Amino acid sequence: MNSDLDQLILDLYDIEAIKFGEFELKSGLISPIYMDIRLIVSYPKILKSIAKIMWSKVCKIEFDIICGVPYTALPIATVMSTQNNKPMIMRRKEVKKYGTKKIIEGKFESKQTCLVVEDLVTSGSSIFETLEPIEDVGLIVKDIIILIDREQGGKNHIENKGYKLHSIAKISEILKVLKKYEKIDTNTFNKVNKFIKENQV
Repeated sequence: MNSDLDQLILDLYDIEAIKFGEFELKSGLISPIYMDIRLIVSYPKILKSIAKIMWSKVCKIEFDIICGVPYTALPIATVMSTQNNKPMIMRRKEVKKYGTKKIIEGKFESKQTCLVVEDLVTSGSSIFETLEPIEDVGLIVKDIIILIDREQGGKNHIENKGYKLHSIAKISEILKVLKKYEKIDTNTFNKVNKFIKENQV
């Protein structure tokens, strides 16, 4: 693992975007780890680092536009767009009942290729919620870039549908970095790994 990624993981830990304890997930499960990536909007330097690392992973892939999954990935996609002069579109979480009534905002043409950007993947459900309206307007999605793969089954769900998922860090890699720099102890390391393996979705 490269030093830039090590530093990013340590930065996310320092701002408490990666936390350890007991956290109730949307599913009702109690998880020993929680990742609150929304915090990055308050840390421009970290946000820029994330956008840079994610762009480096996909810069050789051909695509016309970028779409961030709302809401956490929107700032990441925005920085990737502005730093690399690549057009962006947005998916609304809810369709406006007035004006244009669009669910996809921005300038695009049918058959253009769209790169989808997401912060993390557990089951892949939030990505599928974005893919459907994007493809409904005639855009083509082949690749999806995520910051963190929780390694709980989402990658398989997404790739079984024919998409290519690119991840910056797997949760197992994050744990190794935090243990290496003595941010977590062996007990926490083992506890989280056990939770991930026992809770596939």
